[in-house]
Amino acid sequence: MTVPPFEPVRQVDLDVLSSQLGRPVRGVVGISARCICGNPTVVSTQPRLDDGTPFPTFYYMSHPGATASMSRLEASGLMAEYTALLETDDEVRAAYQRAHEAYLADRAQFGDVEEIDGISAGGMPTRVKCLHALAGHALAAGPGVNPIGDFALAAADWSPEVCICDEPGRAA
Repeated sequence: MTVPPFEPVRQVDLDVLSSQLGRPVRGVVGISARCICGNPTVVSTQPRLDDGTPFPTFYYMSHPGATASMSRLEASGLMAEYTALLETDDEVRAAYQRAHEAYLADRAQFGDVEEIDGISAGGMPTRVKCLHALAGHALAAGPGVNPIGDFALAAADWSPEVCICDEPGRAA
């Protein structure tokens, strides 16, 4: 298994990412998804940061419009609905397990970190904890890999196909 293709990081990407996050970026290994305008939307991050900190979130959503949309969905109670779906739908549960395994395999290509062994992101494989992480995985890996991430993107009031990066208070 190989990591979904991503573009090498350029200095302009690091500058935009730092602006999006409001802090210097850490451990970036690639840009996994972009807005239609080219700004980073999801970044891939080393499983161990330069300061030695384990970092399980390999696919990290950075785009302010995307993160705000996922936050609104989380506040609406959608995570509880998706967790209930995992408990009742065998197909979704099995696909979510496969998403967890794919996530771990993608990250492992950048090193194994004992402290986060078996831990992916977003609550996978048994619950829904963070739509940001799950939607980030779905954007990076493409449709059909992470069912909960796909559901969250379908429910979102944001799309990577519509640029809002130049709106005041949004992305850099």
